[in-house]
Amino acid sequence: MSTIDTTATPASESVKNEEQGRHEALYDRYAERTRELFEASQEKGKEAMDKAIEMAREQFTAAGEFSAEQGEAFRKYMQRDLAQTEADMRTVGQEAAERFQPARLGAGAFSSMARLLQATGSALQTLSHKAEVALHYNTGEITSAGTLTCTKCGQTVRLKHSSHIPPCPRCHGTEFRKGY
Repeated sequence: MSTIDTTATPASESVKNEEQGRHEALYDRYAERTRELFEASQEKGKEAMDKAIEMAREQFTAAGEFSAEQGEAFRKYMQRDLAQTEADMRTVGQEAAERFQPARLGAGAFSSMARLLQATGSALQTLSHKAEVALHYNTGEITSAGTLTCTKCGQTVRLKHSSHIPPCPRCHGTEFRKGY
């Protein structure tokens, strides 16, 4: 009976790290192109962002920058990252609303502010709720900088730039939630 050596050689680790670095840089370029397309658009809503994400994916695929499969994975990562940013913005909005004291603001100004915050909050909550259902970060995927929290043990992993998500250093879990 023979055994198979599953330990990685330094050369294979170097190749793997180099490939991951190329994917991470490509994801950053893809995110930047998406931003450019969104900013150039006349519309500025979720649908416009989805169009920009898709256009950037199509452009990079057509140019041979990545395969259709990798483009689809990057599109999903981008939508997931944006959904998390949206959830974070909703939280910030809720915290700001809690800190506003009615006694500090005139009744008219407060009423206008309340209506604006309520309308914005409702729209963001609807979008955020939809995104929350599908919002999972898994080992091996690429994500932008931020703090990932293991859903199994609560350990945090801080990413300083776009990176492949590693397994949890404490429990080797593979599913995370993200904060910035």
